[in-house]
Amino acid sequence: MASPSLGNFPLFAHPGCHNDDVNECKFTSVDRATPQVNGSVLAEPGYFTITLENAVRAEMTVTNHTALYRFSFPEGLADMPLSPLILADLIDLPKSRSNASVSVDPNSGRIVGSGTFSPSFGIGTYDLHFCTDFFGASIRDTGVFMNNRAGSQPKNLSVVTDGVNNSPEILPAGAWVRFNAPENNATQISARVGLSFMSTAQACSNAELEIPDFDFESTRSAARQAWTDKMSVISVTPGSVSDEFQTIFWSGLYRASISPQDYTGENPLWNSTEPYYDSFYCIWDSYRSIHPLITLFDPESQALMIRSLLDIYRHEGKLPDCRMSLCKGFTQGGSNADVVLADAYVKNMTQGIDWALAYEAVLSDAEDEPLNWAVEGRGGLASWKSLGYVPADDFDPHGVGPFTRSISRTVEYAYNDFCIAEMARGLGHAADYEKYVARSENWRNLYKEDQNSTINGTETGFTGFLQPKFMNGTWGQQDPIFCSPLLNFTSCYLNPDGHETYEGSSWLYTTYVPQDMASLITTLDGPDSFVRRLDYLHESALLYIGDEQGFLPVYQYHYAGRPGKSAARAHTYIPSQFNTSVNGIPGNDDSGAMGSFIVLAMMGLFPNPGQNVYLITPPFFPEISITNKISGNKATIRNVNFDAEYKNIYIQIVTLNGVAYTNNWIGHEFFVDGGVLELTLGPEESAWGTRYEDLPPSLST
Repeated sequence: MASPSLGNFPLFAHPGCHNDDVNECKFTSVDRATPQVNGSVLAEPGYFTITLENAVRAEMTVTNHTALYRFSFPEGLADMPLSPLILADLIDLPKSRSNASVSVDPNSGRIVGSGTFSPSFGIGTYDLHFCTDFFGASIRDTGVFMNNRAGSQPKNLSVVTDGVNNSPEILPAGAWVRFNAPENNATQISARVGLSFMSTAQACSNAELEIPDFDFESTRSAARQAWTDKMSVISVTPGSVSDEFQTIFWSGLYRASISPQDYTGENPLWNSTEPYYDSFYCIWDSYRSIHPLITLFDPESQALMIRSLLDIYRHEGKLPDCRMSLCKGFTQGGSNADVVLADAYVKNMTQGIDWALAYEAVLSDAEDEPLNWAVEGRGGLASWKSLGYVPADDFDPHGVGPFTRSISRTVEYAYNDFCIAEMARGLGHAADYEKYVARSENWRNLYKEDQNSTINGTETGFTGFLQPKFMNGTWGQQDPIFCSPLLNFTSCYLNPDGHETYEGSSWLYTTYVPQDMASLITTLDGPDSFVRRLDYLHESALLYIGDEQGFLPVYQYHYAGRPGKSAARAHTYIPSQFNTSVNGIPGNDDSGAMGSFIVLAMMGLFPNPGQNVYLITPPFFPEISITNKISGNKATIRNVNFDAEYKNIYIQIVTLNGVAYTNNWIGHEFFVDGGVLELTLGPEESAWGTRYEDLPPSLST
């Protein structure tokens, strides 16, 4: 479910005010809203432009802490003199502001201000500060506004929550600067906005340091180059691949690269020499594909993110499952930072990571219930340890949180514990390894082998699904299709009604045993039955690819010895669900999670996060290469017999550095050491990757 975030302190430009009266301009976000000129929007990495029907064109570019706006005004107006007014509003997109203050310097026009806001998916508040300077025209007058009333005196104001008028929609406020018409036939005014979580002084310092000269084109060029440098480690040979497919690939990589964000030097909560990253929004979404993708193409940043997670643990006592704007976000399932850490550990990432501290942190998730497990750690740990599942009627006096999602939390806790076991094994904690491996099998405790499933009264033909269970060991009941697009789907977001699965059905969560797919397949009556079940899941509208837990089932055919089915399934979603249309991103992009799925799917190497496993399918390009930033080595995946109509999507033969390779998966060493993985393709499934010994590892094999 989409929820707006941030968007603090927006600017708005009027070309002038009717009757040359400041109070004839509109100041509130509702009243000043102006339609865009159709076709005027252009978005590129580091640049955005839009033209409004008031004839003002706005362009924007950025540096790390600063935005630079360039407003172009019409040369003449029929009903008002050209005297541009630019306002800075003390709001954010969610309209969460409580207290705020602003002041404007009448001589320089500099506007500085601060506000207290709430995170869009979490608890607490955060303070943010800004500093705005202008260039391009002389100042006519300045002032502040409240609602739609403005005046040139005073030059500052404060708004506070008073317990009555405590809505920012009731009391919009900010500051404004009005300019004389630009001279020498110029029609542009630039606005530079520095931001800081520390102070207005640091916001001004950030702006002055990063954009000292208001040079829009050089700033835009530098932003574009920064993005080019970041993304250039991946190269593709496009051949005759359509422009649309190339666009969705690179757009996906761009969106997957935006969060988490480096706030180092902007953390007022504690002093530290470690990096600080924010906008882990949320790890429940990002652990499946965003972080594995960053590990592939930007391992240095991934290492810094992990060090930041550990520093959060060091100072706040728990790893986050979600974090934004310096605040704790809501936990949606398990303690999935455990998966992010394990994924980096099994891929031999070092780069200054304190793995002893990391192990301490994941043990805290597994063993110590926090007072508020709605925003960190796990709830229901007493039952988890004693019963081996999260009961639907859990009694948990040790902490507070939503007593829902018993099925999805159970399978996520099981996988979290498997990931801890992998770290325990590598770090030499043998007893811990055995304990957490045993806990990782707790998914079995909610498997009800005789549970059937119907759709509109018709049997699906499949039995055996996860079901809720009570503390006394008796079964509860949730229709296996409930929380799917076929039945009450949207009611399972945030679970206000206490459902037992989160953003997905029992059909979907029954497949979530990534640690031991071999046992799951055996439990579900073998490979052929499992393949039919996956087909039904995808083809009956039970699975929604716009939620991240739908990603791995696209590729779980590999574990049943049918890697060709995974390739075909990826092609059913791209481009039907992922394309360049207005609806070309299914659901919420979730900080770039949908983008990361596109990139990994089109690269042809999809991860099982928390394990050193990438599932091999043909890339959507003739050839794709990734250069490892740390080792400097290049890994290339090359298709032979590639065709842009995607008739040849089935692997026939694979060689790795010229040697026959039959596994339908590969490890991270390929990306670190480099090499060439060559896939010979054909129009039909082959025997490649289908033997038992070719399958990806499972806990029981």
